Amino acid sequence: MADSFASKTFTALSALHPNMANLKIIGIVIGKTDVKGFPDRKNIGSERYTFSFTIRDTPTHFVNATSWGNEHYIRSLSDSFRVGECVIIENPLIQRKELEREEKFSPATPSNCKLLLSENHSTVKVCSSYEVDTKLLSLIHLPVKESCDYYSLGDIVANGHSLDGRIINVLAAVRSVGEPKYFTTSDRRKGQRCEVKLYDEMESSFAMICWDNESILLAQSWMPRETVIFASDVRISFDKFRNCMTATVISKTIITTNPDTPEANILLNFIRENKETNPLDDEIDSYLKEPINLNTIVDVYTVEQLKVKALKNEGKADPLYGILYAYISTLNIDDETTKVVRNRCSGCGYIVNEASSTCTTCNKDSSKFRSVFLSFDMLIDLTDHTGTLHSCSLTGSVAEETLGCTVNEFLAMTDAQKTALKWQFLLERSKIYLKFFLSHRARGGLRISVLSCKLADPIEASRNLSGQRNI
Repeated sequence: MADSFASKTFTALSALHPNMANLKIIGIVIGKTDVKGFPDRKNIGSERYTFSFTIRDTPTHFVNATSWGNEHYIRSLSDSFRVGECVIIENPLIQRKELEREEKFSPATPSNCKLLLSENHSTVKVCSSYEVDTKLLSLIHLPVKESCDYYSLGDIVANGHSLDGRIINVLAAVRSVGEPKYFTTSDRRKGQRCEVKLYDEMESSFAMICWDNESILLAQSWMPRETVIFASDVRISFDKFRNCMTATVISKTIITTNPDTPEANILLNFIRENKETNPLDDEIDSYLKEPINLNTIVDVYTVEQLKVKALKNEGKADPLYGILYAYISTLNIDDETTKVVRNRCSGCGYIVNEASSTCTTCNKDSSKFRSVFLSFDMLIDLTDHTGTLHSCSLTGSVAEETLGCTVNEFLAMTDAQKTALKWQFLLERSKIYLKFFLSHRARGGLRISVLSCKLADPIEASRNLSGQRNI
């Protein structure tokens, strides 16, 4: 796009004021919300639909645009462009922004105006990247907040409850991107959820939750351990179930992928240097912090089917879940040479160095020393008529529920009592919920964590095994 073409044809966002007419505006889309429907008060029984997006034409100027209309028009318009694309907007209505009301739910912008798009008067056209000035394209890598105005993940964890409910900016690297999960709400609206794990120099894993389709689509484009994000205006909450802080993408949030800032470049260099040697691997048993709703796990496998399923899932970030009706064939809880109980860090849940009793993850800074606690940590073998799964991880509260005793109660047992406890489970068919995925570091190439293990109802087990589907 030639400079003369830009200056003569388009109105700059900085020049907007209410009641301007017959405008043509160009900008890059830096944020976008999902389409939503609302009851139409003028036509009882029908719905009006809307969505919003944010466009930018210079480092210092960006505005919000909203469109209302019938479902077909709004969905078609929303589907016609994505975050990161340049658009030309013709004949928008320019209105003065109601600052307090609108910025509660929309991204904060430096402009005192907003754009309204109507089906009858306004048009939105996507530009080819070949038509657009590279200066405009480069704005997608510029955060909408000052590059130094953010919390590190370490800051968030250190501040803990004091940040609960706060809306802040976050700079972090992407550790993993989960598969989107789809559901239907009680009022029959369809929803989705995607969990992104973030990390930085001080924190090994921090969850950011996306509930809207637009942020999920953006997240699916991120390369784990190669992408840095600047997320402006995310909500920080204390998750009671995980006992940790989490971030949530909301309608105010604008996420900048691989921001071109000094702070982001430092973090990018860190993740590149530590990509191969970083001990904070995804394969560490972090599921202790991630309670799984067992009711959502319905697929029943044999050992053989489970191995085939894991192979088909190779290369994907998310683990698989399933149910196995099998026998515990190895349970060495009465062997003095086998370590059954270990120290874990109260901050991150990882196993700590036994010699020093300190966590190398959380205790890099001596001023933030974390205590340790005793936890079951054992490997068991599971066997059915098709084969054996070796070295399955049975840890933490799941192990306590399985064995029917706490760590302290177990440690107080005699060897004879431990042997008697073992034989309550050996060669008895159990119903076992598992989380599993391929791992070249694990024995047999599979990393398997037990999420629940209880003696199986014989009728239920027989029915499931005889009528089992091919997964």
